[in-house]
Amino acid sequence: MGVEAQATNERVAGRTWTVRLDPVGRGRADVRVSCSRPACAAQVLSSAAVGRTAAVEHLKAHLRAGPAPRPTAYCVCRAEECHTHIRPAGPRERPAPWRCGGAIVLAVVTDREGRWWRVMECCARCAAAHPTAKVVATAPAPDRPATGDAHRSGGTAPAPAASRAPSAAAPATTLSSIGPHFSHRAPETAVPQQAPASGSAQASRAAQASRSAPASRTARQARPARQRGRRGRIAQRFVPHELRPIALRDELTELGELFRAYQQRAEPDLAVLADLHARKAKAFFAWAEATGETALRLDAQRAEQAATTVRRQHLHRIGQAPDGEGPVVARLLTASAQWDHARAVLAQVADHAPLPGPDARLLVVMLTLRTAQSGVGNLVGQDLKGLPLREPEQLVGQLVESGWLSIAGTVDELIASRPECPTRITVPSLTPDDGDPGPFTFGKKLRPRLSGWAQRVVGDKKLRKAKTEAEVRLLALALSTGIDADGRLGAQGRGIELEALASWCAVDPGELPELVDRLTTADWLAEAVVTDTLLTGRLTERVLPLTCPLPR
Repeated sequence: MGVEAQATNERVAGRTWTVRLDPVGRGRADVRVSCSRPACAAQVLSSAAVGRTAAVEHLKAHLRAGPAPRPTAYCVCRAEECHTHIRPAGPRERPAPWRCGGAIVLAVVTDREGRWWRVMECCARCAAAHPTAKVVATAPAPDRPATGDAHRSGGTAPAPAASRAPSAAAPATTLSSIGPHFSHRAPETAVPQQAPASGSAQASRAAQASRSAPASRTARQARPARQRGRRGRIAQRFVPHELRPIALRDELTELGELFRAYQQRAEPDLAVLADLHARKAKAFFAWAEATGETALRLDAQRAEQAATTVRRQHLHRIGQAPDGEGPVVARLLTASAQWDHARAVLAQVADHAPLPGPDARLLVVMLTLRTAQSGVGNLVGQDLKGLPLREPEQLVGQLVESGWLSIAGTVDELIASRPECPTRITVPSLTPDDGDPGPFTFGKKLRPRLSGWAQRVVGDKKLRKAKTEAEVRLLALALSTGIDADGRLGAQGRGIELEALASWCAVDPGELPELVDRLTTADWLAEAVVTDTLLTGRLTERVLPLTCPLPR
């Protein structure tokens, strides 16, 4: 093989680069968008939504400005040993080698959470093996080198075009400028231009031309095209075309297409997803019976569990109860993570309260929820007047003198401020910095939900009508975060220790029975029993939407 042929067959490494979306720091909303290309500098944006939009636009700009995929490129996925889509073998099995094939494409692979986007110059088979891959460009078919008949038959090469030029003594013939290729239709030789002949001579030449036409061409034209069956793919598995029964093979293929279509939906539909998982479980059980593979049976069991979980989530989301269960409570805080954050705020206030007494404890709880995310918030006079505080001005002044609170202006200006001109307040101990992100890990969207939840509990209509004091409102907050899923006090309904309740409410344990009676009168508690060490009972159905159940 000559030097030119070697240069033509050389394969270059496939290109790949990644655009990432990463958080800047713990407890912060801004994000960093970075690109693995050396010329691209990282940029910090205000939110994840803005960062995701910028990352996608950056990726599109690269795809528009970059070159098309090269047909001679070496599959980058194969160069990395296909770790991203080849399932590892068992301890006694060797992993099967991945066979690349198809045209070279430019594919974009992303994770389902939208945190990174990777562009790969790989083969079509590797791109198809990635569940989230999208092909944006395909390389043209490479030009095949031209070879002559004499080269394939072992004879001498045809003479150059100059040596084949017609002379005056020989009749002129027209040859095809393209040599024959594999699976290429053989060129027809033109009939020499001669003087007109008689009718019998023309008929003889026509018969001779028809006999010299290649018979293989006629056979290829008459042969019907071979139809290949559709090969499906589901859960990173290829459905064998020889799988029987055929109805099972078609069901698996259709399920794979439905799952991929569901991933492209703009909004989730948990009812549809639960039905897909149920169908997948049934189909995989049948596939395991047909092939005897244990892995398929395990996948079927996982799909069955996923169908049960997703269906339960769907029923909870629409406010219905699963079969055999009681009515579902539509709570103000809907997720267990939000309930844990509410308990974390109350525990933080109990451990770091700057002033004694129930009035100061209640005020610190509300101010902490106003400034929990960044240490800074807004406050108006009505926020303080709406709380059952005996001397709100004096309490605010004491918090400012202790250094726990900082306000813009004086205490009198804060009390007189209105919603159209709120007062800026700062809690230095909650302000994050480079070395300390703060005591709370929830985002800025959850902070107003937690603050609204506390306002609903403390400002309950019946508690306000009964003119209950701060210690009664604190007890209501503690009980709303200390019940099980059925509304019974304590984990699994075992009750809550009186010492912990008295410490949280900043009162003596002997005062708790009276506070419990006040809550029972306000239709908060039912079946309440106070012993020497425990408070047992349950919260009424009226206040269950304001509760945060304990983990099971």
